[in-house]
Amino acid sequence: MRGSSTFASLSVPNFRTYVSGALVSNIGTWVQRVAQDWLVLQLSGGSAMAVGITTALQFAPALFLSPFGGLLADRFDKRRLLMVTQSWMAISSLILGFLAVTGVAQTWHVYVFAVVFGMGTAIDAPARQAFVSEMVGTERLTNAIGLNSSAFNTARLIGPGVAGLIIAAFGSGWAILTNGVSYVAFLVALLALNEKKLVKTEPLPRAKGQVREGIRYVAGRAELLIALGVAFAVGTFGLNFQMTNALMVRNEFHLDAQMYGLLGTVSGVGSLLGALLAARRKSAPGLRFVVTAALVFAVFNVLSGLAPTPLTYGLALPLVGLSALLSLTAANMYVQMNVDPQVRGRVMALYMTMLMGGTPIGAPLLGVFAEWFGPRASLVGGGVLQVAVIAVVLAWVVARVQRGRSEGIGGVSPDGRLGRFAKIPAAGDASMS
Repeated sequence: MRGSSTFASLSVPNFRTYVSGALVSNIGTWVQRVAQDWLVLQLSGGSAMAVGITTALQFAPALFLSPFGGLLADRFDKRRLLMVTQSWMAISSLILGFLAVTGVAQTWHVYVFAVVFGMGTAIDAPARQAFVSEMVGTERLTNAIGLNSSAFNTARLIGPGVAGLIIAAFGSGWAILTNGVSYVAFLVALLALNEKKLVKTEPLPRAKGQVREGIRYVAGRAELLIALGVAFAVGTFGLNFQMTNALMVRNEFHLDAQMYGLLGTVSGVGSLLGALLAARRKSAPGLRFVVTAALVFAVFNVLSGLAPTPLTYGLALPLVGLSALLSLTAANMYVQMNVDPQVRGRVMALYMTMLMGGTPIGAPLLGVFAEWFGPRASLVGGGVLQVAVIAVVLAWVVARVQRGRSEGIGGVSPDGRLGRFAKIPAAGDASMS
């Protein structure tokens, strides 16, 4: 692995330990994602709207808490912050699993714990994203981002299949309990990290307006606005696999939980390949690649929605997973490699807000599409809306840049990227040195 560009970051002991624990925990996360949606379908009598509401509630806290999560990541020790958030999510999973196992769970219970779980995720995600650079440094950051995604998608490859087996044998509650226990592996990994080898960022001193400062930083960078806009389009209308898969399997093809888990695993094959391809990058992708990858993902989403049989649907899923991960990792790498370390936590919080915060809009909307026009509409409509949103973002940012040029407050940066239209220095500028 030391001689492989794909696995270069695994030569760092701290990152190797971190990824090992994260892999086990992520398998549990995917088990719960499958089990939670299957549980909602059972409790609600197969309601697509109920699944959409659950997904929306789980991601809704990202809209409100992620910016503060990013501030916490910049202000406090990221490793200790992750231990708190991981414990929060573990307890949430264990309680929901217990309710389901004892047979007292109702749809509203799932709604409540979707919000509780989402609160932990909203604080956890910015810290987790920013913590990667502290383990591997800037030189290996693009590779580490790809490998981090690979661990998540290796789990996605395993988790849905495991969930299908557990649900078929014991029920959804036991699958959710499995996730609660899986957090122990990640907590142990965090405890085992060698703190002396971490490249820690200087903690941000407490001051007023620091969340607004992060927003202004992004608002002053046209290329970051486009990357975050792409993340919003992808997250809002494209990354609803757990809902769209459940609807296609149960309501369109009339298959069982085991097939639901199997198709989730098939999709994970493409996602893992995409993450491994991203890990081979020696530098961050350009903005054009970020936009193009998102558009290709939208096209494959539409094609999967048009698949006439379970077999053709299953064959389309790896392409959906591959294009999704290339899109996600490209946007993530682009943002992380083009921000100053002192604001990385807050910028990544805004990135995660865009990526996850639109789900409360997209999931119910796609659920309505599925209720009115059938399960396929959730995929076809999602792909079309994704393209439309990206087009609107590009038009808006380009218009804003041109307006800034005419007013003398912007321009094109020396490396040819879209220029800044506010007087805020970018990472690497001489004024930041």
